Amino acid sequence: MSELLLEPVVAPSDATTRRRSFLGGRAGAAALTVASLVALVVGIAGSPLPLGVRLAIAAAGAIGAVRGARILASDIAGHPVDVGFWLAAGWLLLLLLSAVFADLLPLGEASDVSKTLLEPTLVRPDLLSSHPLGTDRQGLDILAGVIYGARVSLLVGLGAVAIGAFVGGAIGLLAGFYRRGLDRGVAILSDSMMAFPPLVFLMAMVAVLQPSARNVTIALGIISIPSYIRLVRANTMTLAKREFVLASRALAADDRRILLREILPNVVLPVVSYSFVIVAVLIVSEATLSFLGLSIQRPNPTWGNLIAAGQSDFDQYPHLVFGPGAVLFITVFALNRVGDRMRLWWEPKSR
Repeated sequence: MSELLLEPVVAPSDATTRRRSFLGGRAGAAALTVASLVALVVGIAGSPLPLGVRLAIAAAGAIGAVRGARILASDIAGHPVDVGFWLAAGWLLLLLLSAVFADLLPLGEASDVSKTLLEPTLVRPDLLSSHPLGTDRQGLDILAGVIYGARVSLLVGLGAVAIGAFVGGAIGLLAGFYRRGLDRGVAILSDSMMAFPPLVFLMAMVAVLQPSARNVTIALGIISIPSYIRLVRANTMTLAKREFVLASRALAADDRRILLREILPNVVLPVVSYSFVIVAVLIVSEATLSFLGLSIQRPNPTWGNLIAAGQSDFDQYPHLVFGPGAVLFITVFALNRVGDRMRLWWEPKSR
């Protein structure tokens, strides 16, 4: 009697089976995504529903849309797709383009009160109107203020990170490579800077200098220097013991070549991924200073002073705070998500 040779059948994983059985495959995932997007639009668009109900509907719609899009994209691609990362990256790209081309966008008035004399005041958010996020007590458009505030936040955050990464990175690179007395002195310096309360330092520096975007950028850049010193110093100390560095020494390479050609390219990767997190922290710091009135003042809009301007009317008009507050929250969340994902991507390459 001949034996029957059967081809091995690879069964889908339990997670895949549960996902497909719950959503009914690709069609179910697409239906969930569309229905969730509709719920999201209903929640954030102008409607007669109470604010709490609208926020709950919008939150449920956002979660469902991300869930459905992730399952649908993974099913189409044939491998897991991190939709959250791509949404975060897309948000940051959209925010950056909006801030750069804000003058070309059809926005309402964001700062000049003399141009809003005929504009309605305290208009509630309505995506179908000319003021999607509403207006404030002076008739200024909140969406325009948020976009122009993004320009300030991104300039301050990126500029401060550039200062901290350049100065702190150079000091940490030299301290981690040469060690001995230089390393001990740099360690004492960085520990002393981190021991001093950053908010007190920022308040003191802004009180002495004129509160402007340049001065706030310099102040935030200074407080970010010790973090970069520690990061680059630790990575340099580890890389200095690696085989490729020892091989370069054996080939009579000088210190400058080893630092610039061997160690620095491997230090850049963790510094870039860490910088996304630092930018998020510095954006929050700038918003805090603006909220306290210690940074850029009105009429120039920033996320912090927009929230501060709307706090007195928060009970009756919560959109004055929720608009810029939500954009601040999403931006910080997106920066942290992108930074964490880049760290996972580049970590094996830096070993």
